[in-house]
Amino acid sequence: MNKNNPATAAAAGTITIGGDLNVNRLGFGAMRVTGAGVWGEPGDPDEARRVLREAVALGCNFIDTADSYGPGVSERLIRETLQPYTEGLVIATKGGLVRPGPQQFHPRGTPEHLRKVCAESLDRLGLERIDLYQFHFPDPEVPIRESLGEIRRLQQAGRIRHIGVSNFDLEQLKEARELVDVVSVQNRYSLETRRSDPVLEYCEREGIAFIPWYPLEAGRHAGSDPAALPGALAAVAETHGVKPVQVVIAWLLARSPVMLPIPGTSSVEHLRENVAAASLRLSNEDIAKLDAAAH
Repeated sequence: MNKNNPATAAAAGTITIGGDLNVNRLGFGAMRVTGAGVWGEPGDPDEARRVLREAVALGCNFIDTADSYGPGVSERLIRETLQPYTEGLVIATKGGLVRPGPQQFHPRGTPEHLRKVCAESLDRLGLERIDLYQFHFPDPEVPIRESLGEIRRLQQAGRIRHIGVSNFDLEQLKEARELVDVVSVQNRYSLETRRSDPVLEYCEREGIAFIPWYPLEAGRHAGSDPAALPGALAAVAETHGVKPVQVVIAWLLARSPVMLPIPGTSSVEHLRENVAAASLRLSNEDIAKLDAAAH
C-alpha cells in the first residue's frame, strides 16, 4: 500500500457479472447508510450522502442495497445522492424480506410480493431496469420455483437485467440454476465464517460472482479491541503497517477471483480505509497464517 498515492477500488482488479457488467472487485454495501438496526433514516443524513458520493469517487462502481434496508431508505438515498448515475455504475438491489421492526427480517417470496417490491425498487432508485436483482432469502413457505419464476417474468418484461440469489445453500443454488440464469450469489462469508465454502467453490468453477455479506463481522475486525483479535490477524496487520480490517478485506480479495466484497460503513473515514485495502497484497505466508488461525 502506497500512502502517498491513495488507492481506489480499481486496485482490486475487475470482475464481469453476467457477461456484460464489468465492475471493480471491491464494491460498497449500502445497508449502513440507514438508521440504527437498519431501520429508518440515518442519524447523520449529510454524512450518509457523503459516504455514497465518496464511494463512487473512490471507484466503487458496484453498489449493493435492498428494499428492506430502511426499509426503502437506502434505495431512496442512493437515487437522491447519485442520480444522474455515472456511466458504468451498477446498482444491485434485493427483494424477498419484510421488515416489521429494527433488526427484524422475515422471508416473503410470494410472486405477488416480489412483483410489488421490484416495482417499488425501480421507482425509488429512479431506474427503468435493475442491472442485478437478487432474491434476498428463500421463503420456506414458497417453493423456490415460484419465487424465481416471478423474477424470471420480471426479467422477460425488461424490468431486470440479471438475476442473483442470496442466502442460498449449494443445493438451492443448483435448483435455482435450473430455473434461471444465476449470475451472482450473496451469502454470509468472512475470515471466520466459511459455511459457504462449497457455494464459493461452485461459483468459482461456474464463473458466478460471489458477494460476501457481513465480511467484517460488524466491525469485530476493526481493531477497536486488539486483545480480542486473533493473534495471526494482529501480527499480519502489524507487518504491513495497516489496520486488521484492511487485512480482512485483502484476504477476501485473495481468496477467490470471483469474490466481490462489499464492505459497508456510515463513515467516510472508514470507507477510505476499506478502499485502501484494495492495494494491499498479502503473501502466501500471510494467508496461510490467517487460514490456520481461522480454522
